[in-house]
Amino acid sequence: MNSFVHKTLVVELQAGVTDRFAVLAHLSYDPSDPFAVTVVFSHDGRVLACWQLDREMVTDGLTHPVGVGDVRLRPESRGVGRELRMEFLGEARADGGRHRAVVFAWAETIGDFLHETHRLVPPGREEVRVDDFLADVLAGS
Repeated sequence: MNSFVHKTLVVELQAGVTDRFAVLAHLSYDPSDPFAVTVVFSHDGRVLACWQLDREMVTDGLTHPVGVGDVRLRPESRGVGRELRMEFLGEARADGGRHRAVVFAWAETIGDFLHETHRLVPPGREEVRVDDFLADVLAGS
C-alpha cells in the first residue's frame, strides 16, 4: 500500500483580469500530517510558491466558498467543467496592499486526489500524536 499520495497537474495562474497561463501544481499528502495537503507551484523548473492547506478546507472548497484569511477557495463553472478557484494572499506591498495570486484547477482532478487521501486516512480518522509533538517542541527540534 502506498503511504503517500502525490499528483502533478497543470493549473492556470490568473494574470490580470482575464489572462491565464499554465503552471504546474505538485500536490502531496503524507498521513503522518493527516490534516495537511502541500501544494508546490512551479514554472520552467522554478518553484513559485509552496502552500500547506487544510485537507478539509480543500474538500469543502469544491462545493462552497471557504476561507477568510490568506487562503480562499471556491468552486467556479467554466464552460462544461467545474474549477476550484484558489486565492492566495502573500506579503504586504509598498502601497499597503498585499501580493495576491489566483489559481484555477479542474475540480474533478482535485477531487480524485482528495479521494486517494481519504483512502489512506478517512475523514474523522486523523490522529495527532500530541505527546510526540510536545516532546519534539520541548526537545527543541
